[in-house]
Amino acid sequence: MLNQTGFDNDRYLRCQRQAILDRLHRFGDRLYLEFGGKLLYDYHASRVLPGYDPNVKMRLLQSLRDKADIILCLYAGDIERRKIRADFGITYDSDALKLIDDLRQ
Repeated sequence: MLNQTGFDNDRYLRCQRQAILDRLHRFGDRLYLEFGGKLLYDYHASRVLPGYDPNVKMRLLQSLRDKADIILCLYAGDIERRKIRADFGITYDSDALKLIDDLRQ
């Protein structure tokens, strides 16, 4: 029986970083990317992808920090309805403020 991890975080980081840098060069050093899911603590992805680091997207952004500016977009309806992030039990607006603090660090 093979004992393999299903998701290779290091390979993901290498491939994604290189693809982003290639596209950045191709489009004149201005590129807008949208990340699906959570940037930090993406426990859903880690449940469905064995071996997935819940913070791998942040590691990717850290590796590009000298080339990246971040715009955080939220759906206002979730904030107005005080939608709760189930894994932490906090509202989406509180989660956004926590994310901003985490990004600064």
